[in-house]
Amino acid sequence: MSGVQLKTPDELALQREAGRLLAQVFAMLDSKIAAGMSTLQINELAERYIVDELQARPASKGQYGFAYVLNTSVNEVVCHGVPSATQLLKDGDIVNVDITLEKHGFIADSSKMYCIGEPAFLARQLVEDCYQALWLGIKAVKPGARLGDIGFAIEQFANSKGYSVVREYCGHGIGREMHEEPQVLHYGKSGTGMQLKPGMVFTIEPMLNQGTAKTKTKKDGWTVVTRDKKLSAQWEHTVAVTDSGVEVLTLRAEEHTMVIPSGLHLR
Repeated sequence: MSGVQLKTPDELALQREAGRLLAQVFAMLDSKIAAGMSTLQINELAERYIVDELQARPASKGQYGFAYVLNTSVNEVVCHGVPSATQLLKDGDIVNVDITLEKHGFIADSSKMYCIGEPAFLARQLVEDCYQALWLGIKAVKPGARLGDIGFAIEQFANSKGYSVVREYCGHGIGREMHEEPQVLHYGKSGTGMQLKPGMVFTIEPMLNQGTAKTKTKKDGWTVVTRDKKLSAQWEHTVAVTDSGVEVLTLRAEEHTMVIPSGLHLR
């Protein structure tokens, strides 16, 4: 547990509020994101809403020198896509929108895939399967479980569907800082790794590729793409280990109607 900051009930309440507000940002974007808009427009909509409506801070802006409030990763972009005024979404695209938000000193982090118009069947299937992989990872979280259990659940499912799991990027602890311990890999062996304890808060954010897991970073220093130019998808939630299971702190409105497995707390 070296370096892992267990959150107190009061701290968890503050982080839960950050997660609740972040879910509202996605709810706002749901009716806005469409073919013809630029990825920079998505960024501007989110920034105005976070700052003006929620009186919160877009935590990614300025982090490590990044100039924007979110990442927009389209099609073969795995993660860290940079918003652009010249990149227009088009029918058939899939895009991951990754947003962070800080309120009262605590940060929440989440991402969601959007299908623009009517993507090809295999593209939509990748998006849906990646979402299921995320939830399989979340369901592995409980006191006494191991970090390896999360990665194992994700990797086994991904491989069974013919996808590869990106290994260079992982989930992470989160709280007062964007990136805290532990690192949360999306592959691994069950029964291995750090034991989970109540008060741990971290992200789970699997990235699945249609082809090879190999990636490369573009010359902008941020945008990560698949080496074979095949599609990639990612979903992310911030979760907390509770006394009886796991709580999803960034749960979105449409997810409240999900069937709730034992030990899974949806807020």
